[in-house]
Amino acid sequence: MKALVTGGAGFIGTHLVRELLNRGLEVVCVDNFTLGHQENVDCFADNPNYKFYKLNIEETENFCEALKDEKIDIVYHLAANSDIQKGGRMPSVDFNDTFMTTYSTLELMRRNGIKNLFFASTSAIYGDKQELLTETIGDLRPISYYGGAKYASEGFISSYTFMNDLNTVVFRFPNVIGPNLTHGVIYDFVRKLQNNSHELEILGDGHQTKPYLYVLDLVDAIVKFTLDMEMKPGVEIYNAGVETATSVTTIADIVCEVLGYENVKYNYTGGKGGWKGDVPKFQYDLTKIHNAGWTAHHTSDESVRETVKYIKDNN
Repeated sequence: MKALVTGGAGFIGTHLVRELLNRGLEVVCVDNFTLGHQENVDCFADNPNYKFYKLNIEETENFCEALKDEKIDIVYHLAANSDIQKGGRMPSVDFNDTFMTTYSTLELMRRNGIKNLFFASTSAIYGDKQELLTETIGDLRPISYYGGAKYASEGFISSYTFMNDLNTVVFRFPNVIGPNLTHGVIYDFVRKLQNNSHELEILGDGHQTKPYLYVLDLVDAIVKFTLDMEMKPGVEIYNAGVETATSVTTIADIVCEVLGYENVKYNYTGGKGGWKGDVPKFQYDLTKIHNAGWTAHHTSDESVRETVKYIKDNN
């Protein structure tokens, strides 16, 4: 069985590629190193079941031409701009790196007759809703360009799935953290403390509270729902996450504790959100994915602590 992983040199993609190879699949990895890194995938170079393409996926014709002879059985589409603040400054980033990569991936599947798709979606498609988020909730109004591009991607995936008889699994991720993190609040706090160990700027009021999912738990869920379980015709959507949540101030406390920073003064910039387009709080209804047989191994706080421990142990 051969799998294509778009964004395979990125944070989540690297862990997924490793697990797929461990399970004996052939893996075709595509990345342009915008957020991914060459060193993330160098460890796979000698594996005969691994092949890498450096491509801009949003360039549809070049992407489809390069992969036209690969006999792919399943696509894991992870490529996207996952830096929401960056997309907020430059909307074209999310149009190209999030939406257009999805369009190109779907075109590759249509032209080559590939039937199985996993898509990495996001909680950001729900917008700033106060209620418990279920997969069937209506009136979705994303407030970031990233959320809008993922929402549009889900729409195209739905139509391509119907028109081309695809078997599609969509996970709506919360905040995903773990080894080799490349961005996000933990990453930012560590860098800030390295520059100034006495003070820490915290965007917003510190009360922003979200579920944080450990990346290895997520990879476990992805392979379970695409390899261990039979993929069925149509689109199946799951909220993938944890029942608990962690505040930004609690994250700061954990980072300082684990890394040994003492008497750090927190300077809050104020406001409910860290930046325009940030959703300060949300919580998933996980009934569907739990009933299907998957539950995360780590709580939100445990995920944060394990991530910071990894950073400490790996300098």
